Amino acid sequence: MNTRDVLVETMSELLWERGYAATSPREVRERSGVGQGSQYHHFASKRDLALAALQHNAADVMAFSELEGTATPLARIESHLMRPRDALRGCKIGRMTQDPQVREDPELLTVVSSAFTQMHTRWARAIAEAIAAGELRADLDPDQLAHTLMAVLQGGYVLAMAQQDPAPFDEARAGALALLHAAAPHQ
Repeated sequence: MNTRDVLVETMSELLWERGYAATSPREVRERSGVGQGSQYHHFASKRDLALAALQHNAADVMAFSELEGTATPLARIESHLMRPRDALRGCKIGRMTQDPQVREDPELLTVVSSAFTQMHTRWARAIAEAIAAGELRADLDPDQLAHTLMAVLQGGYVLAMAQQDPAPFDEARAGALALLHAAAPHQ
């Protein structure tokens, strides 16, 4: 991994752990082992490094989406919903919505917002495919259900972190899965 990638990866982890406001360039250097001159050679400011790290995190979240693929639409939805996650760490993107400095910076917030928009599009497309395949009822609104499932995941993270227990996250996902099964057409 080159120096730039090491810096981005380190900042990505620190953003996930602490957020933007609570992460200093010095902490990035200490954890990455990269010197100050090298850091500022690649990134003129903490904000520039954070922007690259947020883009990296958004790409990482999209890369692990099971919502596209060759399995049946409902199987892809279930797989994405139930895949193993570290509930106590939260979502790499969702956690950034709580950071006031990210919310106040239009460019940083755009990365976060765009990631959620892309994920919503993937959810809605998979749900529409499941409806078209007869796996879910035809009267369901793919956009509404996509927002609901995204809210279940993000809310599950919040509940798990608040209680320092992954059980609320797992229970929220299991409940969403039960609702999906209940939304299957009656045979």
